[in-house]
Amino acid sequence: MTATLFHIPQPAVPVVGEAAVYPVRRVFCVARNYAGHAREMGSDPSREAPFYFTKPADALVPGGGEIPYPPATANLHHEVELVVALSAPVFRASPAEAARAVFGHAIGLDLTRRDLQTQAKDMGRPWCLGKAFEHSAPISPILRAAAPLVSGDITLEVNGEVRQHGDISDMIWPIPDLVAHLSNYYHLGEGDLIFTGTPEGVGPVRPGDVLTGRIAGLGELRLVIGPES
Repeated sequence: MTATLFHIPQPAVPVVGEAAVYPVRRVFCVARNYAGHAREMGSDPSREAPFYFTKPADALVPGGGEIPYPPATANLHHEVELVVALSAPVFRASPAEAARAVFGHAIGLDLTRRDLQTQAKDMGRPWCLGKAFEHSAPISPILRAAAPLVSGDITLEVNGEVRQHGDISDMIWPIPDLVAHLSNYYHLGEGDLIFTGTPEGVGPVRPGDVLTGRIAGLGELRLVIGPES
């Protein structure tokens, strides 16, 4: 038996109404999956093939709460998203096969150091510094589902003011299509989360701001931006 040098806890997300938790292996994120957000980011919202970036699993903040304002940025942005959790192997799947692999849904926030992301884009570099940092993926408990969500209001308020509002049906690529497409590049399965994109209205937040994300049927996710760590 091989001994380990360190014990590193595995990130996990609570499941609504259950004592068990959902252990997280990987976090995938889909860029520009709502036409309005694509336009506000200066892109063509036509139905081009989706593209992705990742966040480390330990970027998750289950249940929200207070997080520190991240270092090295002066332009932290909010992006509220529907998150899909998988519970079965998926590889080179059809949309119908991908839909059967969905375990449940959650509300997520893809926090973005927009100044660092923009700089990386301008220099043709990866987005890691802008997207994949500590506390950058707050997430609500996961609600089990018999099928992927196809519609429902999605909103984000900052200090009680609505900043983002859309409908899940506005996605350019719905959940089964996204999971099927991503399965051409990865052996997906248990422990994989997919942040499915954000509607228009993204913008900056500052220390002291209170963010509340809501998706119909999934409740809400509340987050407070604390002082810089």
